[in-house]
Amino acid sequence: MSSGKAVDAALVWFRRDLRAFDHAALYHALRSARQVWCLFVFDRDILDPLLARGLAADRRVEFIRDALVELDAALQALGQAHGHAGVRLIVRHGRAVDEVVSVARGLHVQAVYANHDDEPAALARDTHARGELAHAGIALHTSKDHVVFERSEVLTGAGTPYGVFTPYKNAWLKKLDPFYVKAYPVEPHAGALAAVPEGFAAPLPTLPALGFAPTNLHALKIPTGASGGAALLADFLARIDDYATARDFPAVKGPSYLSVHLRFGTVSIRALAREAWQRAEAGSEGARVWLSELIWRDFYHQILHHHPHVVGASYKPAFDALRWEHGRHADELFAAWCEGRTGYPLVDAAMAQINQTGYMHNRLRMVVASFLTKDLGIHWQRGEQYFADHLNDFDLAANNGGWQWAASTGCDAQPWFRIFNPVSQSRRFDPQGRFIRRYLPQLAGLPDAVIHAPWEARPVDLAAAGLVLGRDYPAPIVDHEQARQRTLERFAVVKERN
Repeated sequence: MSSGKAVDAALVWFRRDLRAFDHAALYHALRSARQVWCLFVFDRDILDPLLARGLAADRRVEFIRDALVELDAALQALGQAHGHAGVRLIVRHGRAVDEVVSVARGLHVQAVYANHDDEPAALARDTHARGELAHAGIALHTSKDHVVFERSEVLTGAGTPYGVFTPYKNAWLKKLDPFYVKAYPVEPHAGALAAVPEGFAAPLPTLPALGFAPTNLHALKIPTGASGGAALLADFLARIDDYATARDFPAVKGPSYLSVHLRFGTVSIRALAREAWQRAEAGSEGARVWLSELIWRDFYHQILHHHPHVVGASYKPAFDALRWEHGRHADELFAAWCEGRTGYPLVDAAMAQINQTGYMHNRLRMVVASFLTKDLGIHWQRGEQYFADHLNDFDLAANNGGWQWAASTGCDAQPWFRIFNPVSQSRRFDPQGRFIRRYLPQLAGLPDAVIHAPWEARPVDLAAAGLVLGRDYPAPIVDHEQARQRTLERFAVVKERN
């Protein structure tokens, strides 16, 4: 070819990488092809099960749609900067493999470019897509983009995957150098973006057209799209030095709030890791701790890659023998946990937060997961699924890893005899009860000293607050000390067998 490009035409398949900058697949396609088009598929294999479970008002679908509006505009702007009108994002609604193959055939491309997704269902989808595209004489090229280090890039000296976080973190940091956090420069190569031909351009489908309903995403003022991710990052970098101490207090503006943007790729993990690393090297303790959190993310993704059985079972098979509570009473306890009716204010406030906003503070994720598995004795998979259905930032690897950590069935597990006390956690991390009062206004009139355990309040305090336990707020559904003893007995049985 006179252009010196490897192929005449290529298609970029966007998935969990909804940005037009520092994008591995887009960069490789633009450098390799004379003409490049971009595609996103609202995948019915993902969306239909949500609708079947009654999740038509799913903030994530609205978040994705908002991100696509910005992505489409960004691609148009890149095209116009190179004098190309008519550059657009092609959007389809159907089964992903079918739509990708159909569009690739219709555009007569020789290659499709996408970024890795190591979730088991995504790997199966990509294997299917690779085969179907090959039948049409089209190659599928995939790249690392969602993490800093993936798959087998960080291994032990013996060449095996790490199963404990701290040694993994040390090896991760030792391997890190500027190359791994360098951006993919999309803009200089964007002249290859091509106008979408007649018949391929169509308006972005509305939520109702997809079968979904508008949510409270905008009412919550959750920033969306690449612009939202950039604004949140700028805000966080101004206070990152305080992250190490502020991050544990749910009533304080401590976290980055970037997790949903990382999930859908409206920010670049390389840019975030680069900022954290540079600031940590310059002495910021907050940046050092935040970098560690980003490393946890990589750690759970490589665990999922090497041990895909964790999706349906314990990381440590011995713990599959645990006898969890089941039956009608367990179902009632689970419903009380889901609905924030446990009688433990910090747990209930955290569940109100996820139910109302789709977000839960990281410290509280640990508290409520410990409560479900260690206080109520309910299988971690039930809580994992609830989070999967309700978290805006749901990510299979991190969600599974976090739940198995809390349940002490996973890698690098919290020792099984360490059980979070929901009252002491509340007193330590929400000392004035500010978070509790925000989500449980019926408790707002209680003194700080007893808001963490209303059943300990004096009758005069309850009366002054206008609160009747059992009417306005439930009594505890379980005694923590008794539940703790049952958990010790539950795990001891497994320990004795090994």
